[in-house]
Amino acid sequence: MKNIYLAALLLLPVTILAQPAGFNYDESKVPDYELPVLLELESGKAVQTVEMWKELRRPEILELFRKHVYGRVPADVGTGIFSMVQEESASALGGIAIRRQVRLYLKAQGEEPFIDVLIYLPKEVVEASGKAPIFTGLNFNGNHSVTTEKEVPVHGKWARNDPRVGHKDNRANEGSRAANVSRWQVEMLINAGFGIATAYYGDIDPDYDDQWKNGIHSVFASSKKLKADEWGSIASWAWGLSRMMDYFEMDEQIDHQRVAVTGLSRLGKTALWAGAEDERFAIVISTDSGCGGAALSRRRYGETVKRINNVFPHWFCDNFQKYDDLEHQLPVDQHMLIALMAPRPVYIASAIEDVWADPKGEFESGRLASPVYELFKKPGIIQQQHPRVNTPVGGTIGYHMRSGDHDANAYDWQQYIKFAERHFALP
Repeated sequence: MKNIYLAALLLLPVTILAQPAGFNYDESKVPDYELPVLLELESGKAVQTVEMWKELRRPEILELFRKHVYGRVPADVGTGIFSMVQEESASALGGIAIRRQVRLYLKAQGEEPFIDVLIYLPKEVVEASGKAPIFTGLNFNGNHSVTTEKEVPVHGKWARNDPRVGHKDNRANEGSRAANVSRWQVEMLINAGFGIATAYYGDIDPDYDDQWKNGIHSVFASSKKLKADEWGSIASWAWGLSRMMDYFEMDEQIDHQRVAVTGLSRLGKTALWAGAEDERFAIVISTDSGCGGAALSRRRYGETVKRINNVFPHWFCDNFQKYDDLEHQLPVDQHMLIALMAPRPVYIASAIEDVWADPKGEFESGRLASPVYELFKKPGIIQQQHPRVNTPVGGTIGYHMRSGDHDANAYDWQQYIKFAERHFALP
């Protein structure tokens, strides 16, 4: 293990060259910083009990994140959905899975916007017990990109041009079929007794800046002129995940008490915010979520608040732009976001070559959220030092830094499965 760790470290200079220039990748240049106090009310009173956390401090922190970072869902945005099964098969993936494709209408039946949800369930588990636990999350390129099965159609929505998967003219095509199967490991999950449900994030809100005139924002009057503390794209994607959860509660073959929400990169940020806002998600998992996700903003390591606001101004609420180069003035930091999951299990994954996402900052958020879990008599992360590569640590808060770069792969999913088996108390 030591040799693997040293070898990975030797790769870092090359990796850093692949990251955007002009940003700090030197740990010695991380500024001194003081984090907001986690277990202290805005009145200055110490939080000493579970009740004080749940009734007083958690709502305070949640509101601060809504106001200053992610934005709140406007009051006129409803939560009702109409679901329609588009296609299903009892013999998917060579007979080991049940496949279901469900359309969720978010405003009115038969009208856009809608979310097309692809569901695979382990056939053996469903036949034995009637329902299965699942992992859920949004995908970048469309449901067809996570499977080889041709029954899953290529979506017709806006798509980011990406030569790696063949997208051009902002449209997906058959060339991106199965392009992201390694990120989802569907058969690994099915064989482990878990289902998976995913949807294309562009179904909810296309990932480009047009002042929120598209996607879910376009169908509600309040979003035609958003306030500075109202939802950006990440909050809208998280809202979409909650609408998927609404459906899971209606599907008798899904164990809606055992749903783990996950995501990579910007969709890892989304999974964390969804888990904070919606406590129905029993486990929350982020992969390489970085700035605005699991990484501490005040470290200013790799991607910064200013950079993310300038390149992706639609992701967060407008108020977040006040903190460009002023991270120290934020009333929150990301250890407080992780703490909002308590007492539910949360898992943070990093990659040693993904210095842009600040692996150490992601670890620190988990470690520094641990005192809240201790209020609940649950172990967080007791390790004080950033762990070696491919060495998972933690208790109810889990963490690993794997070898490799910015992605999700089989190693990540192996750890998530072990984590879910333990915390879902599965045999």
